[in-house]
Amino acid sequence: MVNCLHPGVINTKLLKKGWGTGEVNSKMNLTVLVENNTLIDRYFKGEPGVSYFIEADGKRILFDVGYSDLFISNAKKMGIDLLNLDYLVLSHSHLDHTWGLPDLIKLYTEAIIENQSYHKPELITHPETFAPRTVGKLDQIGSLISKEEAANHFNLKLSKDPIFLTDNLAFLGEIERNNDFEAKEPIGKVITGDKKEDDYILEDSALVYKSSKGLVIISGCSHAGICNIIEKAKRLFDEDKILDIIGGFHLQKPTKKQIEGTKNYLDEINPEVVHASHCTDLDSKIELAEVVNIKEVGVGLKLEY
Repeated sequence: MVNCLHPGVINTKLLKKGWGTGEVNSKMNLTVLVENNTLIDRYFKGEPGVSYFIEADGKRILFDVGYSDLFISNAKKMGIDLLNLDYLVLSHSHLDHTWGLPDLIKLYTEAIIENQSYHKPELITHPETFAPRTVGKLDQIGSLISKEEAANHFNLKLSKDPIFLTDNLAFLGEIERNNDFEAKEPIGKVITGDKKEDDYILEDSALVYKSSKGLVIISGCSHAGICNIIEKAKRLFDEDKILDIIGGFHLQKPTKKQIEGTKNYLDEINPEVVHASHCTDLDSKIELAEVVNIKEVGVGLKLEY
């Protein structure tokens, strides 16, 4: 049941030794710091982007940083301290998920100047997250911070493989794209060295939390495909029951094949609740509501698992 309220890279074989087994006493709280939408009678600001603050098994995690410094101002109004994070996780490279990084660096720099204590978090993401990206007339839609610059301010852990942040919370790493209806079209170009190639956003990833009542999938944009992401999470934890899915589904004017494939898949796995948001358009939410229990998402939403 979902209640709406106001370390290191691990080989998946280690699951057999106890990692990711989902302890009964485990608990996770998730607070939406940045989203496209805001909630009625909650006086926060929104922007087209994603940032979630997560507390799980004694660890404090920031998942994505939105487009601006809005995640910082919203967190401050909510009484959330971003100076003592254990992990910063970036779902992928795009501007609406990474362009808040310079403002987080400013926050840490100002803390040092003012002799305030802060904890330098471990930054977990795919190795390709910091590669420059272009689309159309835009020269940069990827991170404004290079990998080298990020390493000056964070403890970098770049991995294509899953990483366990706690026994029950994992970064999925690179997502295998196995179905025939998701992640089929590139978005702009990715620049690697002297090469500029079609960008399929291969770095796109997500978090998964194993609760006593099923898996909770936490996505940024799901460029890898939300169904592919869920399948990776199920394999990692050897668990089929899905409690909740929160985040962007990358369903913006999707093809009939994609929306039908997604509906059929979600109908089959039967999640208890779905918090589809960000890059999920209204028509897609209406379609998905035919087969799953869709809930509203907005800045200030708190979920406890």
